[in-house]
Order: sequence, then C-alpha cells, then structure tokens
Amino acid sequence: MKIIPLKQFFKATALALALSSSMSIFAQSTDEVIAVVDNSVILKSDLEQSIAEITQQLNAQKKPLPPAQYLQQQALDQLIIRQAQLEQVKRYNIKPNEKELNEAVSKVAQQSGSKSLEAFQQKLDAMAPGTYESLRNRIAEDLAINRLRQQMVMSRIKISDQDVENFLKTPQGQAALGNQVHVLHARISGEKELSKVAKQVQTALKNSNDLTAIDQKFTTNGVKVESADMGLRNLSEIPSELAARVSALQVGQTTELIQVKDGIHILKLLERKGAEQKALVPQYATRHILIQPSEVVSPENAKQQIDSIYNRLKAGEDFAVLASTFSNDSGSARDGGSLGWVSPGVMVGEFETQMKNTPVGEISKPFQTQFGWHILQVTDVRQQDMTREYQERMARQILGERQFDAELDSWLRELRSNAFVEIKDPALDRKKNK
Repeated sequence: MKIIPLKQFFKATALALALSSSMSIFAQSTDEVIAVVDNSVILKSDLEQSIAEITQQLNAQKKPLPPAQYLQQQALDQLIIRQAQLEQVKRYNIKPNEKELNEAVSKVAQQSGSKSLEAFQQKLDAMAPGTYESLRNRIAEDLAINRLRQQMVMSRIKISDQDVENFLKTPQGQAALGNQVHVLHARISGEKELSKVAKQVQTALKNSNDLTAIDQKFTTNGVKVESADMGLRNLSEIPSELAARVSALQVGQTTELIQVKDGIHILKLLERKGAEQKALVPQYATRHILIQPSEVVSPENAKQQIDSIYNRLKAGEDFAVLASTFSNDSGSARDGGSLGWVSPGVMVGEFETQMKNTPVGEISKPFQTQFGWHILQVTDVRQQDMTREYQERMARQILGERQFDAELDSWLRELRSNAFVEIKDPALDRKKNK
C-alpha cells in the first residue's frame, strides 16, 4: 500500500475541507460506522469526505479516476492509517502549540486569497456552518501526525559515527567539506499546477541563467516564480537541507524539485570553489529561569511569579540563587540556571530571539515560549569554529534523508498491522475482494 506523503496530503486535505460540497456531508442527520480502528470509529461520512478529497486532488493533477470500488478502498485505507496514527497521537499526548497552528491556518488562508483569519473564517462558514472549525481541527491533527512521524521515524534511523566518517570520505561528502558554491535559487508558489510549472522552470534553468526572463515567463495569476542569484557563499551559510542537495551537484546541474511548506524550490550550481573556509558561529553563554504553568500553578499565577522574580533581579538579587530556588528547569537550576554555551538553532524561536537581542550582562524582560515563562541573561559571547560539527551535521542530514522515506513506509506498515481494524462493509475489505 502506497502512502501519500504528509506534505502532499496536508495541502490536499486542508484545502478540500474548505469546499462546501464536501462540508455538506457533516450536515447529515444520520450516519453509520463502516470501520473500527482500535478505540475509534470511521463513519460513512468520513469515507465520503476522503473520497471527495482524493477526487479533487486527482482532478487538480488531471489524473484519471480509478474504478469506484478501488477508490473507496484506497480512501478507506488512508483513513485507517490516519486513524491509527491519531491513536498514537493521543497515546503520546502530542499537540501543536497555538502559534504553530495559527501559522498553518494563516498559510491556508493566504493560499485561498483571504487577507485575514477573520475574513477566512467568515468565508468558510458562509459556505457551511462549522467549516472553519472543522478545517482548523483537521490542520491540528495533521500537524500532530507530522510531529509523531518525525519522532517515531527518526528514532528508528541509526547513523553511527563510522557511517558519518565513511560518508565524508565519499565524493559527495568531500564536496560538502568547506566548499564555496555559487547558486541560483528559484521558488515556485501558488495553488495551480505547481509541479507542472516547477518542471518547466527547472528545464529553463538548465538552459539559461536569465532569472528575470524566467520569472516573467512562468509567473501567472495562479503561480508566482521568484528567482535570485545567491552569489558565492560557504555551504555553511545555506540551510542544511538545501546545502545537502547542492553538495551533490556538478557545475551546471539543477536539483530535483524540493517541496517544502512555502512552495517548490529549485537550485542550480554555477560554480564551486574548494577553499578551506571555517564555519564560525556565535555562541552565547546563557542562563535562565523558567516558571511553568501546571495543575497547581495557573497561567496567571505563573506570569505573576516570573514578574516578581524579574523585579527582584532588577533590585539586585543574585540570578543564580533565584534560579536555583524557583526555576522549574531542574537540569539548569542545579547550576544556577546555566545552559552553557548555546549555538543558534538549538533553542525554540522565541528564546533564541531574546538570547540574540539581550546585551551581555543584562537581564531580559519576562517572555513566553511553549514551555512557560522565562527570564534569561547572556553572560558572554564568542565565535566558535563549528566546521567539523557542521560537516558531521550535514552528513547526518543527508544520510537521514536517504533512510527516512523507507523507514516511514516500514513504520506505517507496522502500525497498520498492529492496529485492531474491523471493516464492517465486506465490499470495502481488500482481503475479501482479491
């Protein structure tokens, strides 16, 4: 059974939920159970919804529809796999935070042409009451499933130090070591026939470096093409997921289509220099105090506590003493709140922003992350040579990507086989219709 990748499935389902035709299913007064998956059920309306989504996706891709029975079975298979994953989501209590969810919903709103979430909500609910809330819940589930997959699949991927060392000795690995590259970058975004246009852009990039002409030729009402000459730069200055693909290119070659959240990316390598360049990154000697809401500490009380601690710090009390006494981060609290030397990309975004913007020796104002309320202090800053660490991280990224899809498919098969599944309608049971 071939599973639709989540990055594709998410877009299709999210947009499909916004259609009044599919949302009318939820207004049905009667329904029936067609399958049981562990502790949950799949309803007839769920199946009809899934069929509508798959049909819409295939129509958008201008692909022929399979026979009705096969389409029903395929839709049910996807629902079973999805429900089995949601059972695991509940088991491990995986939930997207509100900021992450709002960003995902806002992106769908922008793709639909809405200027705000409020306008998007009004637009959807005008089609059918409850459409916006259903969409939001669906996106929350997709985000949770994605996080579950990352956790479960990455834990199955084992990359030893020897694997990394062996890879760095290969031609591809050697290409990643300290090289400078001159790269052209194109991003294709929008809703209509993205893959088709992206392939056309890829072909154009293979034959030309005229980015302005390419942008003008392929940008339409439904698709936007944005290209840029990234110039000559160190591989360490390019996001690792892109650098991993660039490192494998020969001069003049383009990457395959790279599908990410903001569209499809294509890179072309113009030049490679083998100069030994160090990957120097700033590191921050940081300590913090964390106050977390809990069953006994309300969000309001947590905010009051962090404000009180902040006032005591401003009055001259010792940071290490207050961290040891009050911080809910037990690991750092034992060391006066110290987190040691922190590199960019290690902490969550809000924490990193505060860390970078707080002058050495000063104390930040209280700020909130998904973990609770923080106060931090940067005691020192240094430039650290992370060349070897970067090379090893890139190697692990490349090796992990090679294994991820295979491990994901294996994990999904295991999840499906281990789940209790009872299909009520024999016509939908593949085992009975071979």
